Amino acid sequence: MADLMRYAGKAEGRVQGVGFRMFVQQHAIDLGITGWVRNMEDGTVDMELQGTQDKIDALEAAIREGNYFIHVAAFSLEAIPVVAEETSFKIRY
Repeated sequence: MADLMRYAGKAEGRVQGVGFRMFVQQHAIDLGITGWVRNMEDGTVDMELQGTQDKIDALEAAIREGNYFIHVAAFSLEAIPVVAEETSFKIRY
């Protein structure tokens, strides 16, 4: 648990209506990251990501790269306290 980090993140750009939440969820699950992701009314996507720093860095790289449909114009992460009992990654609505 000592090596776990948690970050609050925000993505801006073409990140709604293009499968971005499922993209983040699948990469997070593949990397063993817990947390959640949700669309915001202002067109951004908020998320909380929890895992080891190397896994978070790998997910951040995938998010910044996007894909044919997803274009992340800005992405920020801010360290927040770890959630001890979290075991999954969910899409919030």
